[in-house]
Amino acid sequence: MIDTKHTLQVLKTHFGYDSFRPNQEHIITDILHKKDVLAVMPTGGGKSLCFQLPALMMPGTAVVISPLIALMKDQVDALQANGIAAAYYSSMQSPEEQEKVFSGLREQKLKLLYVAPESLPQLIPLLTNTSINLIAVDEAHCISAWGHDFRPAYTRLENLKTTFPGAPVAAFTATADQTTREDIRRQLNIPEASQHMASFDRKNLYLEVRPGNNRIRHILDFLRVRPEESGIIYCLSRKGTEKLAEKLRQNGYKASAYHAGMPADKRAAVQEDFIHDRSSVVVATIAFGMGIDKSNVRWVIHYNMPKNIEGYYQEIGRSGRDGLPAHTLLFYSFSDVIQLRKFAEDSSTKTFQLAKLERMQQFAEALSCRRVALLNYFGEHLSENCGNCDICKTPPRYFDGTVLAQKVCSAVARLKEQEALGMVADVLRGAQNAAVFEKGYNQIKTYGTVKDISWRDLQQYIIQMVNRGILEVRFHENGRLVLTPLARAVLFEGEKVQLATLVQPVKETAGPRTKKEPENTLFSKLRQLRSEIASEEKVPAYIVFSDASLKDMESRLPVNAEEFEQVSGVGQVKSEKYANRFLKVVAAHREEQLKQLPTQDRTFVLYREGLTVEEIAKKRELKEDTILGHFLTKHREGEDVELTQFISSEETKAVGKAREKLGDPESLRSYFDYFDGEMPYWKIRFGLYLAGAE
Repeated sequence: MIDTKHTLQVLKTHFGYDSFRPNQEHIITDILHKKDVLAVMPTGGGKSLCFQLPALMMPGTAVVISPLIALMKDQVDALQANGIAAAYYSSMQSPEEQEKVFSGLREQKLKLLYVAPESLPQLIPLLTNTSINLIAVDEAHCISAWGHDFRPAYTRLENLKTTFPGAPVAAFTATADQTTREDIRRQLNIPEASQHMASFDRKNLYLEVRPGNNRIRHILDFLRVRPEESGIIYCLSRKGTEKLAEKLRQNGYKASAYHAGMPADKRAAVQEDFIHDRSSVVVATIAFGMGIDKSNVRWVIHYNMPKNIEGYYQEIGRSGRDGLPAHTLLFYSFSDVIQLRKFAEDSSTKTFQLAKLERMQQFAEALSCRRVALLNYFGEHLSENCGNCDICKTPPRYFDGTVLAQKVCSAVARLKEQEALGMVADVLRGAQNAAVFEKGYNQIKTYGTVKDISWRDLQQYIIQMVNRGILEVRFHENGRLVLTPLARAVLFEGEKVQLATLVQPVKETAGPRTKKEPENTLFSKLRQLRSEIASEEKVPAYIVFSDASLKDMESRLPVNAEEFEQVSGVGQVKSEKYANRFLKVVAAHREEQLKQLPTQDRTFVLYREGLTVEEIAKKRELKEDTILGHFLTKHREGEDVELTQFISSEETKAVGKAREKLGDPESLRSYFDYFDGEMPYWKIRFGLYLAGAE
């Protein structure tokens, strides 16, 4: 039986979070029950926690298979910052560093050990004599040639299940379609693994596509309003990364190129500078990014169209990992499509890769909500627009396409869901070609029912229906179109369909823009302190605290260690290490802000923070009567101050009676004398106000 309360306590103590993200708790529970797991979770969805937390809760050591040294080092740094015993092993380490890892394993001091698949065989003899509680395979899509970022060394992991029969195997990836998922389970020898599919909806990512004209000018305009933000620009060619990085440097930006043709030490230096905020822009081929766990990447630009949606989704997912708003921008041109088609033609999986490319092209050309199109591709059949993409922000004109959609769905059904888009369009337009006649499709009821629409336009409308989740493309089955549950609602339940008109003015969309952070904000001061600590500890700034933690700190304004521990991302170890320094910055900022407020407002801020009248008077070096006078002023202004905590109902009635007897005198002295000096002036004012005399 898993103790949920204890699990949440471990979560808060070691990682600083009060609750789990979607799916995390179910995955962790399965692992703690020794079940094999395959989890598909979007980048930034909290995959790492799903194997790190159970590793802490079970006796022994968890082995994490990870593809890149940079990624391993990043996660180990973050774990160690949280007081967790973790290490990574690499053939690139010195003999002394390797021996330190071996010693930690032999003495059972390590809770997590990270290792690349290529280096794993060297460790097997030592690991078999160690208590291994979990085998976690990160970036598990690398095992499948059907996925992306294929790594041959991953295919040699199939023996792990038999080598460590008592340890559950947990495979994690950000993107994997059904074919890739089946391949992962087969190759890892975990056919019965429970599958967890998290939502792919990253609501904080703004999705935008622009025509591929004047790209450099658009990029410079984009960066001009984001001067201090970190971002990645992906290019198709190595030469392209170098040319663009040079152009950006000429315009005053700290930009570096990164590609596989560079020496390893140069690539490592570029990555280190980016991680440590010494450079803000990396222009890279897709070789860059998988090893980046940097939480404060605020934007990702695709200078060229990616070859498939899985790669695109994983690359844009490297922005906004902290949950704060991030911007993704894709430039699209048909010349990119031609070049990518040439690459696909040379692939051993040509048909499969071309189908994936075609789907990516359809996404780029979409005239309906991009997030709906993206989520529908991953099997989340949604129909409601997101409001956070270029199409939703600047929508095209729409028409009622219900009848057209019904005709298309009817044709797909009558073709028994066996034909691809081209044939469906031919049948609907009444094409008189050999393929149609040979299969007898000219005899079906929907043949020729859409003659009034050009083939190209009809193709675009069908693509919109795919993007809207009405139809689905089966890539591994010759690209045949099949009906989704939404299609059946269109055909039989009166579901209305709005389609975008294809004639559109060329426009530039503008997503959320970020202005330069003013230097006197608390967030900027917290960032400065974080940067100082990161420099002292020689770790990336986000290892100390993410931007999201600093924003939460700015919102909460903690005044003591107990309140500091309530900040998101603050666990026990980080609270002990950093609370005093961050609390000093918060307190100094509060004092600064207080001095700029009117005197009554300064009092009210302290009152809302829970200080007593005596404490406020002492802090402000004022009389208590004056502080109470401020309360009365704020109550008159409509603020929520409970005056009856300072004066009883009997005292209020007594002031009312005194007013009747004294004939409503103008001077408060008359009341003071009436009560023989035993009721202070401030209380008389309160009584008159509450009795309605003011």
